[in-house]
Amino acid sequence: MTSNKRVLIGLSGGVDSSVSAYLLKEQGYQVEGVYLHLHDREGYFDDNISRVKEVTDFLGIPLHTLDKRDEFYREVYKPFADSYISGETPNPCAVCNREIKFGEMFRFAESIGVDYLATGHYLKTDGEFIYEAKDSRKDQSYFLFDIDKTALKKLIFPLSNIEKSRVKEIAGSIPQLSKLSTQKESTEICFVENSYTDILKEFTDIDREGKLFNSSGEVVGKHRGYMHYTIGKRRGFTLRVAHEPHYVKEIIPENNGVIVGKRDELYIDKATLKNLNMFVDEVEFDAEVKLRYRAEATPCRVKIENSRAYIELKEPVFGLAKGQAGVFYRDGKLLGGGWII
Repeated sequence: MTSNKRVLIGLSGGVDSSVSAYLLKEQGYQVEGVYLHLHDREGYFDDNISRVKEVTDFLGIPLHTLDKRDEFYREVYKPFADSYISGETPNPCAVCNREIKFGEMFRFAESIGVDYLATGHYLKTDGEFIYEAKDSRKDQSYFLFDIDKTALKKLIFPLSNIEKSRVKEIAGSIPQLSKLSTQKESTEICFVENSYTDILKEFTDIDREGKLFNSSGEVVGKHRGYMHYTIGKRRGFTLRVAHEPHYVKEIIPENNGVIVGKRDELYIDKATLKNLNMFVDEVEFDAEVKLRYRAEATPCRVKIENSRAYIELKEPVFGLAKGQAGVFYRDGKLLGGGWII
């Protein structure tokens, strides 16, 4: 049991954060919940807050509701659209963790004097570093690479050593939480209901037919508008002649252009990151790097120079996308990362 420390836990209405709150209370913490109202996607707030209130009522803990819609729009929502407009592929979850969940929510936790902030993320921390979770299939350390490392000493992740299947078992064994154990998990970005292109249409015209080029600069077809495409996509454009599949290799927003190539043209063995957030002081080192959330970590050599990380991959990877995060690991420890340029 703990020494009755106060902990604020972010509650979303899902099984992970709800079971996390339950576990914290079982461990003897003085638990308080907080729900972040971030956007107005139809039904999202009402559905979530009703589930959150059921959980806090069952646990007998206070609930704080923070309206952070303005901050979310400014820091996450509009930059998400701007990234696509500039020809990149954004990673809004990592930005939200930095600016909102471990930014705004962390500052609120400090303002009410609690000892710790907790969430239902799957990852570990020892107060100095972030580590991959026990459940590798659910590990979310990649999305937290950019948070302020000084906050780590005040963070708790109750699910760090628990498999997702066990989380559902715990919920299923408690009548007041049992319906959460069968609740469909959201695998999409929380503010995107159908397609990311619906968001972009709020800001610009995305349906502008353009030319499709090959790597030599020759026009080989046409496309619907460059914002419909991400690196590695192989459908949705028209090739004049093609005897084998072609994939989006590069996006040129300045002239509404899309470059395509055969699969082997999309493999790269070098990458560069900007806006680094490092947890170690090393400037030249060997590590493994994840260049997308679901990608396998790839062995690499890293050299940090002039606030950028220059990566030499020991195995080529397919479809490097500007705007995604590159995150370094060594033996399950997160060393830091940055944004692909």
